[in-house]
Amino acid sequence: MAYCCGKEAGRKEASLSFRRAELIYDAGNYSFVEADIMPEGDECRRHQVSDIGQAGNVDRVTRVLNMAHAECVEMLYPYTKEEIPDGQEALGDVLEEPEVYEIRLSLPEGFSLTTLRMLEHLLHEYLVCRVLADWMSITNPESEGKWERKFATLRNKIKSSLVSRTGKVRRKLKPF
Repeated sequence: MAYCCGKEAGRKEASLSFRRAELIYDAGNYSFVEADIMPEGDECRRHQVSDIGQAGNVDRVTRVLNMAHAECVEMLYPYTKEEIPDGQEALGDVLEEPEVYEIRLSLPEGFSLTTLRMLEHLLHEYLVCRVLADWMSITNPESEGKWERKFATLRNKIKSSLVSRTGKVRRKLKPF
């Protein structure tokens, strides 16, 4: 994760970066544990659950990571809005494997660094859980719901952290 900060009239620019290799590593660790706690006897299925980062399988993981990154950018919409430049080329459906997933934010002047750090951790976990929910839907459907609930909970935490930190509260001196 990296913070790059700049200033724009009443706003601060920040950037959250997530390394693809670290996200896949974390997803691989979780899937290994999922396979390890599965009942013995179905070794082929256990093997499939734990092979999330293997060649061939990683293409599916990359597509889901790309989609989850786009979801994160959209979740943070008030702070990530980008204008469509004139002459924008058509978007294509070509598999891209970025080394780093970056989210550029334009934050209000008083936005807290602690909230930004919390967002970093929540977004990292969201990306990993999003990948695992998809992978488990293919290899271990009994476990899929657990990962879906986890990333849905993370999504709610991300959204609520942004709502509660949008500005300063001013209280009137008189109650009425």
